[in-house]
Amino acid sequence: MAEHRVTFNDAEPAVVVPTGTLVVEAARLAGIDMAQPCGGQGRCGRCAVHVTSGQVRRRSTLRLSAADLEVGYALACQAVVEADATIEVLPQEQLERHLTSDLVAATVEVPAGYDLGRQSLRRIPLTLSPPSMDDQTDDYSRLQTTLFPEIGCDVDVSLPLLRRLGAVLRAGGWQVTALVDEGAGPDARPRLIDIVPGHVPAKAPLWGAAVDIGTTTVTVWLVDLVSGEVGAQTAEYNRQVRRGEDVISRIVYASKNSGGAELQELVLTSINTLLQRTAQRVGIEPAEILKVTVAGNSTMMHLLLGIPADSIRLQPFITAVNDVPPFPARELGIAVHPEATVDCLPGVASYVGADISAGVLSSGMDDSEKVSLFLDIGTNGETALGSSEWLVTCACSAGPAFEGAGVLFGMRATRGAIEEVWINGKTYEPTYRVIGDAPPQGFCGSALISLLGELFLTGLIDKGGHFNRSLPTDRVRNGEHGLEYVVAWGADTSHGRDIVITTVDIDNLLRAKAAIYAGFTVLAVSVGFPLEEVEQILVGGAFGKYINVEKAIEIGL
Repeated sequence: MAEHRVTFNDAEPAVVVPTGTLVVEAARLAGIDMAQPCGGQGRCGRCAVHVTSGQVRRRSTLRLSAADLEVGYALACQAVVEADATIEVLPQEQLERHLTSDLVAATVEVPAGYDLGRQSLRRIPLTLSPPSMDDQTDDYSRLQTTLFPEIGCDVDVSLPLLRRLGAVLRAGGWQVTALVDEGAGPDARPRLIDIVPGHVPAKAPLWGAAVDIGTTTVTVWLVDLVSGEVGAQTAEYNRQVRRGEDVISRIVYASKNSGGAELQELVLTSINTLLQRTAQRVGIEPAEILKVTVAGNSTMMHLLLGIPADSIRLQPFITAVNDVPPFPARELGIAVHPEATVDCLPGVASYVGADISAGVLSSGMDDSEKVSLFLDIGTNGETALGSSEWLVTCACSAGPAFEGAGVLFGMRATRGAIEEVWINGKTYEPTYRVIGDAPPQGFCGSALISLLGELFLTGLIDKGGHFNRSLPTDRVRNGEHGLEYVVAWGADTSHGRDIVITTVDIDNLLRAKAAIYAGFTVLAVSVGFPLEEVEQILVGGAFGKYINVEKAIEIGL
C-alpha cells in the first residue's frame, strides 16, 4: 500500500501514513488532538480543516458549502489521505477546564434512621497467636482462624496480599489490623482489602470515593466512611466530550477501530485525575482510598468498563449489563488502593442508568406516599415519576447546553461563573451575580435559565428565541454567530472578551428545554397520571442545587 507525507500547520516533521488513513487519525499521529463532538459521523462540522496543498478524498461534504469546498476545506473525520498533503487545522474548542470545588470538611446529610455502620467496609484489630515448634499452622490459615469469629466465614485474599502477609504479621508482632469488605447481600463473600501492622485507632478515617460519571462532567466526592464527613469534592469535564457530546455519538465512536479503548482511557484519566486532586486536598495518597462507588448512565458505565455499548442504540435497545458485580480497582486501573472494591450502582434499562437509581434512593421518593416527579437534568434528561407504591421512568436526549457545553460562554458552576442575571425592563441593562465574587468568565446552567427568562420577560427575545432589534440598547448586536446580547463587556471580564449569549445558544437551550418537558409530559400521559396531581418536583444533581425555580417556570421548563 502506498504511503504519503502529511504536514499539519506547516510543522515539521511530517507524518507518513498509508493511503486511506482518515485525516483525523493522521493529525493524532502528529500530536494534534481534534474534537469530534458528533463522534466522527460528519454531522457537526466542527472538525473542519483546510487542505492548502495536495489532496484528500472527501467521503462526505455535509456541513460544507460549495465555497468551502472550492477553497479546500474538508471534514477531518470524513476525509482520507490519498496523496502528499499540507493541512491547516483550525483552532479547536477548549472544553477541558479544571472545575475544582472549594468544598472541604462538610458533613454528609445522612437520612433519618440510617446507620453509618451499615456500610460494608470494616476495620478489624486482630491479635494472632505466634507460630512455634508446637504450632506450625501456616500464616494464611492462622489469619483465617483469627478472623472467623468476627466475620463468620473465610475471607477471600488476593495473591498480591498473600505475598505480603507473612512480612506484615511479623512486622506487627502478630498484632495487625485487617480491612475487610463484607460486601452487600446474603450471598456476598467477604474480601480482605488490606492488612497493616499494629492496631489502628477505631476512629481513624476510612476513605471512600463516590464517582459520578456524567456525559459532560465527572465529579468525585471523598468521604470518611467512619464519620460521614466529606473531605473534598472536585469536578471536571468528562474528557470523552471531545469524541462525542451525547451518548449516541460516543457509542458510534466506540464502535470504530480502537474507539472503545480510547473512550475508556479518557474517562479513566478524568476519574484518576480527580481522585489524585481530592486526595491531595485532605492530605492522603490515593492508595488510602479503600472503596469506590460509581454512578452514571448506562452508556457511561459500559464505556468505563470496556463493555461494547452498540446494543444500547440498536432496537430493541438492550444493555449488556444493568447490575455490575463488584470488582477490585486493579482490574480496571482506577488509581486507588489496588484491592479497593469498586461498586457500580445498578441501572434500570438502556437509557435509565445508575444515576437515576441513585437519585431516587437519595431523595427518598421511593419511601414517600407523595407522588413525586424527579428530574435529572443534564446531557441526558432522565425522569422518574411515582411514590412508594409505584415508580416509572424514562429518558430523553436533552443535549449538553444546561451543562455549559454547546454554549459559547458556557461553563460549570465554579469560581468566575455567572450564576444569576437580572435585566432592567426600561434600560435593558443587566446586573449579575458571580460565584466567588470574581471577574466573570462565562455562564453556568442556572445563569442560562435566569438569563433566558429575563430576555423573554423584558421583550429582548420573543417566545421563539428571536431577538428584537428595535429596542434602544447597544447590547443587542450582530456577532460572529448572528445576533447576540452582551451581558458583560470585556473590560469587566477575566479574559478581556465580551461575554454574550447568541442566537445559536438560545436555540440550543430551547431544544434542551423542549426535550426535558416532552420527556416528563409523555411519561405522565403514558401512565395516565395528570401532571397537575404531582405533589412535589425534585431536581437532582449539581444543576438542581443552583437552579432558580421561578425562572425555570418562566421559561416553561
